[in-house]
Amino acid sequence: MSSLTLAAAEEIIEAAHRRSQALGKAVSVAVVDAGGFPIAIRRPDGARPLTPDIARAKAYTAAVMQRPGRMLRKWQESQPVFFAQLSQLPGAAMPILATEGSVTIKRDGEIIGGLGIAGGTADEDQAIADEVLAELGYELEFAAWGVAGTPAGPGKDA
Repeated sequence: MSSLTLAAAEEIIEAAHRRSQALGKAVSVAVVDAGGFPIAIRRPDGARPLTPDIARAKAYTAAVMQRPGRMLRKWQESQPVFFAQLSQLPGAAMPILATEGSVTIKRDGEIIGGLGIAGGTADEDQAIADEVLAELGYELEFAAWGVAGTPAGPGKDA
């Protein structure tokens, strides 16, 4: 079983900040382990005060739900009460956010954490997350929930 180290989390955060600076954005970045526990969270100068909490909730969602946030959107839309209750479970550390910028970290077929980006537009947050994880050699393919067949890739709804 692999784990996500502090060094790997910091590498992801540094790459995300470089990418966001190229876009002229100040984004907060959170990396959590497979259980949703924070490894590293960074809010750069100029990032809005609430963005670290949003980034952490996005990372938490991607880790504990074991799918990127955008893959969860249709499920959330079809069962809003269920999703609202998930965030209120006694063991839930954060709200579940089925949105862009919430990406599951996967290597060698194993889910090892979650990445949350907050501070750009939804599309910018997602692009930063996808590009950074791809650049660093993480997998971006996830099987759709309850559907046999080919895994969904980045940008594909499931």
